[in-house]
Amino acid sequence: MTDFDHTRALFDLPEGVIYLDGNSLGPLPKGVAARVAQVVTDEWGKMVITGWNRAGWMDLPSRVGDRVGRLIGAPRGTVVMGDTLSIKVYQALASALEMRPDRRIILSDTGNFPSDLYMADGLCRSLGPDYRVKTVAPDAVEGAIDPSVAVLMLTEVDYRTGRKHDMARLIAKAHEVGALVVWDLAHSAGAIPVDVAGADTDFAVGCSYKYLNSGPGGPAFIYVAPRLADQVRPALSGWLGHEAPFAFDLDYRPGAGIERMRVGTPPVLQLVALDAALDVWDGVDMADLRARSLELQGIFINRVEAACPTLTLASPRAPENRGSQVSFRHPDGYAIMQALIAEGVIGDFRAPDILRFGFTPLYLSPKDVTRAADTLCDIMATGRWDRPEFHTRAKVT
Repeated sequence: MTDFDHTRALFDLPEGVIYLDGNSLGPLPKGVAARVAQVVTDEWGKMVITGWNRAGWMDLPSRVGDRVGRLIGAPRGTVVMGDTLSIKVYQALASALEMRPDRRIILSDTGNFPSDLYMADGLCRSLGPDYRVKTVAPDAVEGAIDPSVAVLMLTEVDYRTGRKHDMARLIAKAHEVGALVVWDLAHSAGAIPVDVAGADTDFAVGCSYKYLNSGPGGPAFIYVAPRLADQVRPALSGWLGHEAPFAFDLDYRPGAGIERMRVGTPPVLQLVALDAALDVWDGVDMADLRARSLELQGIFINRVEAACPTLTLASPRAPENRGSQVSFRHPDGYAIMQALIAEGVIGDFRAPDILRFGFTPLYLSPKDVTRAADTLCDIMATGRWDRPEFHTRAKVT
């Protein structure tokens, strides 16, 4: 059994704060600051450029990728880190489209994260007028998968509502008609059990700064199924994806397997931060994590619905259809969330009316969740959210 009291002690949590926003930015694990400082002073400071060899910086994308791979059911040597999630989405889509040259449609859903859709649309515009992104309602995706689809691109867990797609079922349907599948695991990796190999997905991408706690702007990852890894041609043919980067050939030759999906220089300090953050996962059983997450969500939903009648549940009611977050709707959701944050309970807001709460068992307890729900309902009952300062929009919501 996973000891969640132990994992909680591994985080440097702000005093007096209940943090329900780990689905947007994970809090700081205690080991990260010292590890990054050590790399800055002892490696960068003393080794300077020799650190690429002496400290193994060049191998970080693959080594850390294997650690992330364990959390998403990926075999060793199939995940590599680097760049941003948008870049990894573009890479996966471009490679998949090239492998289906007789098809022109990327199918997605209206609940997908906008950046994924922007990248898909931009890629289609570059490829020509015959290419297009087709979006349907999340519950209409399966029915829209037909032989015209080149790539099915979905985020497994909806960033607004927490609605979870049936990954294995949709992959099977896509493969049945000859389409490839790209999964965005930004709200899945470290949040719910994932088995990309068992589900037979083709590509998967995700960020590391949410449930994996790598810090703001932490690097993204990409997975390519082993059966495809030596076939894909990376559209972003970066020098570190080359077979021999330091031969400095003028002609591009893709590296072996997942290494060809590397693009630019590894963000060493961010990768080191992620590497240290991943230590908190040692000894964590994903089935235990999932069970505890659903327990916390149940406590929150039951208490909010019992005492806050003006808040409407936006997340699926069936636990098995949710990721690790719960969302409620209210026309004044932004102001309500600002009032809640002012009282030490941090969630976030997503337009137009979503109050969003992430449930991360590594550092949240039932007591925390009960207090958070009670604080929210007290704010609603007293109306103290309706103050001018809470209605003023900041750049980041």
